[in-house]
Amino acid sequence: MHRERVSENVYWFQSEVYAQVTAGAITGPQWAVVIDTLATPEETLSMRAFIEEQLGVPVRYVVNTHYHADHTWGNCFFPGATIVSHALCRELMEVRGPTSLDAARRQNAAFRQVKLVYPHLTFDDGTLTLRTGKKNLVFMHTPGHSTDGISILVEEDRVLFAGDAFLPLPYMVDGDPDIMSNTIKAIGKMGLENIVQGHGDIILRGEIDDAVRDNLAYIAAVRKAVRAAARRKNPIEALTAIDIESCGKSRVFLGGIANDLHKRNVRYLYKNFASEEALAPQAPTEA
Repeated sequence: MHRERVSENVYWFQSEVYAQVTAGAITGPQWAVVIDTLATPEETLSMRAFIEEQLGVPVRYVVNTHYHADHTWGNCFFPGATIVSHALCRELMEVRGPTSLDAARRQNAAFRQVKLVYPHLTFDDGTLTLRTGKKNLVFMHTPGHSTDGISILVEEDRVLFAGDAFLPLPYMVDGDPDIMSNTIKAIGKMGLENIVQGHGDIILRGEIDDAVRDNLAYIAAVRKAVRAAARRKNPIEALTAIDIESCGKSRVFLGGIANDLHKRNVRYLYKNFASEEALAPQAPTEA
């Protein structure tokens, strides 16, 4: 597990095991807020040990930016903490979590110690505010990667923990590319010092504009390529030719899994495009 101090009392953690998944901690004099958990029980427990033993404060709140397993399955390793999320996050965890965890336990014995702990405090419309020490945390809905996504702004430092709303490679198979694009644009206009992505490295102030442009360009490019491929005589063969580099991204992102995620984006967009075409009214034939 990598870790870094982002600003005073604000910390970032990154998994060395899976897809560079990240988490955060904001500490006050009496307690800490953790944002997301890490990919494995071992890494999450290491993060907790650093906060409690080296920083010297207990974790009172754990925030889930969205329901996906790599951000939520560590909830159980913070006994007594209040879990906070969007209302949709709790719903999705309850519906999809048990089946996913059962499958993971069969594949990896490490997950046998995981117990699903659902959010205790949720919000839906508007924002939620939480203060710890000198830091004011503003929770906001940032869908697109998934319907339940939230981001957390450390207001005094202009640091945004964006969850998977902002990634080195936009990943939309559980969300919507239009909504994701709108969310990315909104994040770009927030006047931030840093963006802590849900996976990957921290984006610094001078890099934010380029990162926003690159992500929006990728979404536009992959959608355009899929639409063109779908109209070819052999669409499946044409889809296979849509490589990640032609859409402006690198396959080395996210510990090497970016290319696989790109291929999933292509399949997802093609499926959606095919459904739209099937449902579209047909032009009337001439009499």
